[in-house]
Parts: sequence; structure tokens; C-alpha cells
Amino acid sequence: MTDLFASAPHAPLAEQLRPTTLDEVIGQKHLLGPGKPLRLAFESRTPHSMILWGPPGVGKTTLARLMAHAFEAEFIALSAVFSGVKDIRAAVEQAELTLAQSGRRTLLFVDEVHRFNKAQQDAFLPFVERGLLTFVGATTENPSFEVNSALLSRAAVYVLKSLTTEDLQELFERARARALPDLEFDDEARTRIVGHADGDARRLLNVLETLRTAANAAGCRLVSADFLEQALASDLRRFDKGGDAFYDQISALHKSVRGSSPDASLYWLTRMLDGGADPLYLGRRIIRMASEDIGLADPRALRIALDAVETYERLGSPEGELALANAVIYMAVAPKSNAGYVAYGAARKFVAKDGSRPVPEHLRNAPTKLMKELGFGREYRYAHDEPEAYAAGENYFPDAMPGVAWYRPTPRGLEQKISEKLERLRTLDQQAGKKR
Repeated sequence: MTDLFASAPHAPLAEQLRPTTLDEVIGQKHLLGPGKPLRLAFESRTPHSMILWGPPGVGKTTLARLMAHAFEAEFIALSAVFSGVKDIRAAVEQAELTLAQSGRRTLLFVDEVHRFNKAQQDAFLPFVERGLLTFVGATTENPSFEVNSALLSRAAVYVLKSLTTEDLQELFERARARALPDLEFDDEARTRIVGHADGDARRLLNVLETLRTAANAAGCRLVSADFLEQALASDLRRFDKGGDAFYDQISALHKSVRGSSPDASLYWLTRMLDGGADPLYLGRRIIRMASEDIGLADPRALRIALDAVETYERLGSPEGELALANAVIYMAVAPKSNAGYVAYGAARKFVAKDGSRPVPEHLRNAPTKLMKELGFGREYRYAHDEPEAYAAGENYFPDAMPGVAWYRPTPRGLEQKISEKLERLRTLDQQAGKKR
């Protein structure tokens, strides 16, 4: 088998430092520590198909290569971005030839497997079932949504995590010792480089490679924070605008607002803005929060959210972002109620299953003589002419409609007053003899 870990003399630093043994892998202790799932899989020397799910730069490709080496299997790598069914067939033919000539099985590694369509993913199934291929897919997206259920059922899913600050510091020292022995870094530069990597080992090593080149060109032997600013073109955090990281951060923002934590809400908003999220998209989510989690407990919240979006549209970045920040803080500290959200959902569910009940005659409009002769609107009671502007005992539902009570105001904010008002109206209904 070809040496999976041989690096060309001028290979990128990330390739030069790729681990060649399981013990060299940094991070993923929840999978690779003693007695943990992937460690046990390696020690069993019994390959099985799997999907490695995690953000970029956490070791998915490295683990696949190490598996092939540990299992003494032929290693074939495909990228779903550039490959199609033709490439899959070629890989299968090579696997069959390898098995016939040497008796070795093949580990087929598919990077970004979520990019394959259903037909392409289905093409693996017969050969995985036969045992010709050990399938290892790598994805940054949730496999529950992006991988066919048939393929998913035949593969174990392992969730890889972003590298911690400690992991990245360890990798930093390893890279400096092996590839940058003549280059020194001050404390602030080290901290910023690790922060810049944002949990991504490949990004850390790419930054170090860039700094090595820049330092050599400048005749510099000490990388300071100032030199770092000059050498790096940008300092954006990793932010996948269409992937799981995006939706995870939106979820964290929404839940922080719902949990009445202004500081956490502000943190997640700032994280997303710093990462390049569309401020107007965030504004739309803030409007949703006002409707879903605050509702009538504080109706001003919706207006503040709408005003914040309008302010951003007029001012743009960065001035308009302050309006979004103020809106998020207000949403977080406002009284919370999902009563309207729950009531609307219950009403939708009822209507979706129920028949089309006719409008009662006393509620129908009667703009013509015929309609009036038919009795439309005849027994309607005009609420403003009634005591307390309320037609006590009146029914506004279709005839024979079962009793419902979808909207249940909370004892918070304005809804406490609404609850008291509804209780008063129910008392008037009972006094008028209304049964429901």
C-alpha cells in the first residue's frame, strides 16, 4: 500500500504535520480516549462504515487515513464536490481489483459527502453491503438531513468537535518546534493566532505558514501583535453562512433572548455580526422573537424590533448595528409570553383537521335586501350598544363548534391585565347564561 502519510518536501504545513499515529491526534478525546468509541474501533482492527460529522479542520481526513493504515486497507479518497457516479464506479473497480490481487479490502473516503445527491449516495450501498468497501464519509452538515437514510442506517455516526484553546495551543507548540524553530512569538500574538483559528487546526497551521513566509521576507524573527496585523489580510472568524454553525448560533441567540439573558444575547448577536452574518437576516429573526417569545406581554417589543430593522436599512453598517443590539437587549429583558404563539398553533392544528363550518347567520354580512330577508345579521348584537361594550353571552363561533380556549395569557407584563379582562368577560357571560 502506498504510504498514506508521505509528504512532498514543499507540502503545506498542515500536510507536513498530519498525524501518522492515533496518539499524535490532537483533540477528540471523547472519541479517541481510552475506552472511547473510535479508540475501540481502531483496537478491534475490525473496520466498519462510518460518517464523521464535524466542523472544518478537526481531523476527519486524518482519522480516515489512520483507519486505512490500521486496518491495512487500500485507501481511496473522493471529494463529493468534484466527483460523480463515474468516479464511484472507478473506485469500485479498483477495490475489486485490489481484493482479487492482494486480498486487501478498500476504505473509500468521501469528503463532503453531503454534496452527493441521492443517486450518487445510493451508488455506494450495494458495495458497502457486500463488504467490498468500508465507507467513511466526512461532512460538516447534519447527516440526519443530508445523508440518505439507507446509507445512514449502514454507518455509525461520530460527532467531532472544534478544537479547544488548549488543543490549539498544543498544536501551535508542535508546529513551532517542528517547522518554525527560528521564529519567536510574543504572548499577545500567540493568543490572537489561536483565537483566529477558531477551533480549526488547518486554519491555525495555514496562518503559521503565512507568518513564516512573511517573517522570512521581512527578515523578522519575532512575531508581535503588530506584525500579525500587517501579515494577515483579514481577521474574520470562521462562519458558515449556510451550515450548522450558522443555525446553531441563531439558535443560541434566540434561546438567550427567551432565557432573558441580555449579555448572552448580545454576545451571540455580536459573534454573528463579527462572522459576517447578514444584519438584515438577524433583524428578521429578532422580529420573530418579539412575536414568538414576548407577544402581548409587551407589544412594544415588536415595534422596537421593526424600528431597529428600519434603522439598519437607513444607516447600514456599522452604525445601524447598534439599533439591532438595542433591540436584542430589549427583547431579552422584556416580559416573556408564548401564549399567542401557542394559541395560533393550536388554532391552525384544529382548522387543518376540522371541516368547513358555515358562518352563523347572525354573524353574516347583509348588504342586499335578499340577504336581509334570509335573516343574515338579524340577531347580531352590536357590542358598543351593550353595557361595558360587551355583548355578554354572545357566541361568535360556528354552530355546534366544540368549546376551545386556545389563548391563555400569562401572568406577566401586559398579559396579566389581559387575563384580568378576560376573566371579567367570562363572569359577564356566566351571568348572561352562556354555557361556554
